[in-house]
Formats: sequence, C-alpha cells, structure tokens
Amino acid sequence: MAATPEHLIPEMRRVLVTGASGYVGSRLVTTLLSQGFLVRVLVRDPAKIVGQPWYPNVEVAVGSATEHSEIYPALRDVHTAFYLLHSIGAGPRFDEVEQKMALTFGQASKDAQIKQIIYLGGIVSNGSNKASQHLASRANTGNCLAKFGVPVLQLRAGIIIGSGSASFEMIRHMTHRLPVMITPKWVNNRTQPIAIRDVLYYLSKAAALEDPLSGVFDIGGPDIFTYANLIEEFARISKLRKRIIIKVPFLSVWLSSLWIGLVTPVPVALARPLVGSLVNESIVDQTHAITKIIAPPASGLLTVDKAFELALSKVEHHQVESRWSDASAIMPPWQKTQSDPAWAGEAEFHDEQINFTDVSLTSLWQSIEEIGGERGWYGADILWWFRGLLDRLIGGVGLRRGRRDPKFLRQGESLDFWRVETLRANHELTLYAEMILPGKAWLQFIVEEVEHGGRIVRRLTQRASFQPKGVGGRLYWVAVLPFHRLIFPRMARNIIKEARSKDLHTGNTTRQE
Repeated sequence: MAATPEHLIPEMRRVLVTGASGYVGSRLVTTLLSQGFLVRVLVRDPAKIVGQPWYPNVEVAVGSATEHSEIYPALRDVHTAFYLLHSIGAGPRFDEVEQKMALTFGQASKDAQIKQIIYLGGIVSNGSNKASQHLASRANTGNCLAKFGVPVLQLRAGIIIGSGSASFEMIRHMTHRLPVMITPKWVNNRTQPIAIRDVLYYLSKAAALEDPLSGVFDIGGPDIFTYANLIEEFARISKLRKRIIIKVPFLSVWLSSLWIGLVTPVPVALARPLVGSLVNESIVDQTHAITKIIAPPASGLLTVDKAFELALSKVEHHQVESRWSDASAIMPPWQKTQSDPAWAGEAEFHDEQINFTDVSLTSLWQSIEEIGGERGWYGADILWWFRGLLDRLIGGVGLRRGRRDPKFLRQGESLDFWRVETLRANHELTLYAEMILPGKAWLQFIVEEVEHGGRIVRRLTQRASFQPKGVGGRLYWVAVLPFHRLIFPRMARNIIKEARSKDLHTGNTTRQE
C-alpha cells in the first residue's frame, strides 16, 4: 500500500495528537497543519501549550490519558489518532502506568470508532531476550493499543537526532565535557539513528494513507554506527579532539545513568531507562521496513553527520523548536503529595521584594525574561548551582536543562529546574519549581506602571512562594531563609541594574531611583 498523494488526502481529515507538549508531538503538530490536516490535541494542562506558535490553529481537548471519560470526547469525529505518550520519568513502575494508559486509550478509540491509531515506539532487535524495561514497555504499549480492534500502525525508531532531543543532548554534553570517557562494553552495540525531520516525515505520511493499516514498521536513517562511533562522529562534526573511550565490563546501567545525570541535562530518572535501552542493538529489521508502505523522502534520508550538523546549527542560532524537557512526567514521585491538602489548613510562606524604578518597561521586562540558563539568576549563582547539584544528586532535574532560547520564553516550557507557568508579556512571569522539595514553590515577577513620588515609574514585585508539606516542609522553609536573604534582594536589584544597562545601550534616558 502506498501513501496517498498530498492532493488526494480526504478533505477535512481530523487527527488527534497526544503528547503535543512533548518533543516529537509539538513538532508533529506543525508538520500536520502545514499539510492541511485538521489537528486536535489532547493535553492535561492547556497552559503548557498556549505559547506554541501553532496554538491558535488547533482544537484543544483537555483530559488525562488514564481516564476513559476524558479521552473519549477528544476522540470523537477523529479519523487518525497519534499515540505519543510515555511516562518513563514517573518512577520505577512506569511500565504499569504506560500499560494502563494504552489500554484505556485503545478502548476509548474503539468506542469513538476512529479509523487509525499511529504509535511511535522503539526498535527491539529480533532475537533479543533481554529487552530493557523501557523497550519492553514500548512494545507492550503497542500490543495493548491493538487489543480492541482499531488498526494500529506502529512505527519503531532508535536514537532520534535533533536539536533538543534527549539522545542528542546526552551525546552533545558528554562529548563536550568529557575528553576521556570510561564506558560500558556495550557501547560497541550498533544503532541506526534517524533525524527528527525524517521521523516527522514518516509520521505525517502515515496519516495520509488512504486506508487504515495494522502492522509494525521500523524507521531508521541510512547509517549504522556503534554507540562509541556515534560519539566519535559527533566530536568530529563539532571540531573537537578525538575522544578517548575506555570500555570496561563492570560499569552498570545504574552507575552509567548516575554519571549521565551529573554531566548532562538529562536527569537520572530519565537517563536510567534510556541507558538501559542501549544494551540492545536498534537496527532496522528489513522484514518490517517502512519502505513497504511509504517511500523515503525525495531528497533522501539525512545521514548522521548531516543530522548532527543541522541540530548543532539550530542550537547555535537559537532555533530549537522543542526540547525533551518540554513535557513533564505523568506524575513525578515527589509531586504525588507535594503540599498539605486544603482541609489540613494549607500554609503558604512568602519572600517578597518590591522595588520602584524609572528604567523603561521594555528593558525591565527583557531582563526578567532572560533569567536563567547561561545568563544565570542575577547574583549568588554559586548558591543556585549548589541547589541544582543537590537536586541532581537526589534524582531531580537540576539546573542543566537550561533554556530553549536565551531571550524569549514560552508558557509551559522548562527553564532550569522551573517551568513557565504564567507568561504575560511586559507584566507577569510565574515559574513553578520542578526540583525535589517538601512542598510546592513558585517564583513570580510582576511589573506595573504606578505613580510613586509624584511621577510614573515601574514597580517590580518579586515574590517567592512556598506551600509546605508537613513539618518537614516548614523546617525546610526556615532552613533556607538565610539563603533567601542573600539571593532574592540581590536578584531584584540586579534585574533593575541590567535593565538600566540596556537603557543606556539603546540610548534611553533614565534617572536614579
């Protein structure tokens, strides 16, 4: 069966994209819209996608993938549903969560009478009798989706190379930071990477098939590398000296994931299942080759070196569309009961800094929006670094997630160990803490134009808020108060100082407060 030519795609074909806040899903939405599909997205929290450029052009369904009553309305009147959900960051029993989600989604798809499910999973090489928990769960997810009679087209990929992908970020940061690497012996295993551009090509072409189709098909690029060779190739493309790779037989998945968690932006909770998957070779099985149903792109599939060059160019020019960290886990274990319930008399502590300034609104907002990442946190960066390191050591995300773009934020995206919860240009930025805490925390900046001292000035309100969980949460707040006194007043002052510098650079006139 061949893919339907573009002009023959049935008009008004509606597709549902799950995982639209994630790395692949957000890019797929853009691709599908450009090809004329009607796109609906299913999200748990619409706030995570309102900053996406495609947001005004999609239908938004709100619901949890574990609840049939919430999935079914999202699937009504849908022809094809993309299943791009996973929960490998949700703790050691993530496979049970994934199975429940897949079974619920499959049943709801049958009830809604959709025509096709397209599922992106991972390659498990034939003959492998020791598939990792991650890959075994990916395979089981496909089987669960197919239990209810709806045709399920499974596309299986290995390493995905693209700016912002977890695999790319692991390779990039390890290669840049470690001229000498001690690695497990299974870095000699082979893999067949594929560029994110080509993953999107196959997914969108699968949605254009004239008739529903069931089956498992592998997608991969034209090159086969060992994992060690992949690191060496990245070093060459990045114009770095040849990396020395020392292979040892005793380095376990657990130790490897801890090391990756310390030297790359990928946290241990995500690194462990990803590293576990490297024990298996991920080579396209020609009996399941995608070419049986979809021809390759006319321009050809990207080679590994071209995929690396394109990804590095996107990073260098701040054109990263999405990142692995954009999607949060279904329910991280430290967030299940993260603050006291309302009936227990939920407490909330604050540290508030209010400053008045006559710097321009534009420069003040730019300084706020540029916070974090390589720019830092406007003073006491060593304390922020230490807090990020502590978070990494106990299994959190730490500071190394950085920023997607050095100047502009999107609502819903990650920022170091925060997530952008609210973003209203020139007025409010609210960050929600995704570090491991005995409670919930926010950092908020509000800019207002007010009359003060007989003139119109800008008022900057900087507020740190904390809702503790139990006695431990209250003790934590007391313990960090001395550090807050070092960090937060200086942060507010330095934001204004940076804004004044911008005003002077652009020629705006300002007066001292």
